[in-house]
Amino acid sequence: MIRNDPQRRLFLQGLLAGACAACLPDVGVVRPSFAQDQSLGPSLIAPEGGELPLTPARWWKEVEGGRVECGLCPRKCRVADLERGACGVRENRGGKYYTLVHSRPCTIHLDPVEKKPFNHVLPGTSSLSLATPGCNFECHFCQNWEIAQVRPEQAPTFPLRPEEVVAMARKYAAPTIACTYTEPVIYAEYVYDIAAAARKAGIRTIMVSNGFIQQEPLDDLIGVLGAVKIDLKAYTEKFYKEVCGGELKPVLDTLRRLRKKKMWTEIVVLVVPTLNDGEAELRDLARFVRNDIGSDVPIHFTRFHPGYRIKNLPPTPVATLEKARDIAVAEGLQYVYIGNVPGHPGNNTYCPRCKQLLIRRVGMAMTENRLVVGRCPSCHLEIPGIWA
Repeated sequence: MIRNDPQRRLFLQGLLAGACAACLPDVGVVRPSFAQDQSLGPSLIAPEGGELPLTPARWWKEVEGGRVECGLCPRKCRVADLERGACGVRENRGGKYYTLVHSRPCTIHLDPVEKKPFNHVLPGTSSLSLATPGCNFECHFCQNWEIAQVRPEQAPTFPLRPEEVVAMARKYAAPTIACTYTEPVIYAEYVYDIAAAARKAGIRTIMVSNGFIQQEPLDDLIGVLGAVKIDLKAYTEKFYKEVCGGELKPVLDTLRRLRKKKMWTEIVVLVVPTLNDGEAELRDLARFVRNDIGSDVPIHFTRFHPGYRIKNLPPTPVATLEKARDIAVAEGLQYVYIGNVPGHPGNNTYCPRCKQLLIRRVGMAMTENRLVVGRCPSCHLEIPGIWA
């Protein structure tokens, strides 16, 4: 049972939204130029009068018997009157479909863009990062379960319209707005409206997603987003079904479509001991990325830490992450990273041609950037990414 204590939740959400950073030791080498996990929102407040705001959903259609069919994620939930879809944030009211979380974030922070993680998007800058409650997956290793694995009534939220999000990003000189922490697909209307408003202001919106989305909403979002990071949970349907409550194929289709539409994309694989760390699976995953997405797409192999429903497994051994990186490099991937291991050389960016160090990182802080107008200073190879 979830306790409805706003002060406790504010504290927990500040910690949980920065779970990756919180689990890392203080390496004592450098300090970022801005505060990590800096909470910017007001004290979280419950929805006025206990009633959640209704905003018309964008992707759905009417079906028989007063039901609606959701057109957002591949579940295609058929929802009866006064019922909700599986994500818990969309409701049928008299044959019309509504989202309950538009303009109602539950957390907002100023983060390093490397925390998302994006290593090829404006390194060393801050990203205004927000989330609403809910998710369309049920990952057993969810880091932000207190806000992701709940319904909107169970997580205090505050009103923040898209134009107010953009104004806040400008106030803090953040060149990007990140929709992250929970699953942006389930608040896609809010993502779209933020991104459209931000684009007019010269600010990019980046989305950190599980990629479980249908083609139409994906195409609509591609039209306004600046970059996407996809969590590729594993490379087996078994893992997706048993550990995440989802499916692999739609995620692979999303990655293919992002590449086809030339959307800047990075991929993260959380390597969980004994569950998705087999050599054959890692090799197949690397070959998929090389053949279907591109050898120049950055991929991050990230360290798992026990929590939520998986507490019986140890943190991922560093040697396992190094093995995953070696396999990916051997399969021809050019930008392969190790995440959640501060100070590891796998945090850095190297030129795939001459092997020179290009960007040095310690944890989530960039400490050195040698790129010259997006190129290697030694061999002048153009490095793919968003650098300015």
